[in-house]
Amino acid sequence: MKRTDWTRREHLALLAMAAALLPVSKLRALEAMMEEADPQYGLIGQMIAKPGERAALVAILSGGTGAMPGNIAYLVGEDSANPDAIWIVEVWDSKQAHVASLQLPAVQAAIEKGRPLIAGFGTRAEFKPVAHNGA
Repeated sequence: MKRTDWTRREHLALLAMAAALLPVSKLRALEAMMEEADPQYGLIGQMIAKPGERAALVAILSGGTGAMPGNIAYLVGEDSANPDAIWIVEVWDSKQAHVASLQLPAVQAAIEKGRPLIAGFGTRAEFKPVAHNGA
């Protein structure tokens, strides 16, 4: 479904998350992509870095995940309340595309490189955009 089929609340929630994580220029690019995309699956998750390793973990996750077929958005941001935590927001055209991405060499390399910097995981949620029901 196209972005225009999302409820206003869903669209605003995604843009709010993106705004917290992206500079304005990238936020505009994301909004343009969403107009053409057909998002069917998403993930939001918190990852906790080992003390003092958050910046390195963000760099690894941001750098090793550039070209993933079916990925509409992959946002990594620093938690403002926890100096060791990051949030990752992913929007995909399907759950299968997300699962397949985990086998990509660049993603496997990012996982391998980042694993020693991870202390744990926090909240994680899967979501599916819901079509606007006309209400």
